[in-house]
Amino acid sequence: MSLLDEAIRSRIGTSLPPQRFEVTRSDLRKYAVATGQRQARYRDGDEAPLLFLFSALMPVLPLEELLEDGRQPDSTLLPELPLKRIMAGGSEYQVHRRIVAGDVLVLRQILADLYEKQGTEGPLIFLVFENRFETEAGEPVVTERLTRIAR
Repeated sequence: MSLLDEAIRSRIGTSLPPQRFEVTRSDLRKYAVATGQRQARYRDGDEAPLLFLFSALMPVLPLEELLEDGRQPDSTLLPELPLKRIMAGGSEYQVHRRIVAGDVLVLRQILADLYEKQGTEGPLIFLVFENRFETEAGEPVVTERLTRIAR
């Protein structure tokens, strides 16, 4: 018997509204200091390390809006699932070009796939998200495929 009913499966292909943001030299420099970057191109705010994108759109929330464990609430792309424990399952990146100060990027987020497998300790549900970072003109910058696992 499948854990993924038609209502859950129908969420494949859903997306969030595009999010536009500017990459500023100041933000790049702050990120470089906070993450201990050693290369001058990052420390000087000329170029973004790849994982800058992970935090670029992370909202700054008041403490009372964080979850009990201190995390931000999950994306609304995450459907209500019968398995509640959500874990990281890995990320794959395709870098099309460098991210530099002054870039104005658009993030498009899509729930690309949902599937289940039987693990050694029970069923698992895999959620695959695609995060596409593009210029305002639609030029690809970075494509991330992010997998999360529910158990």
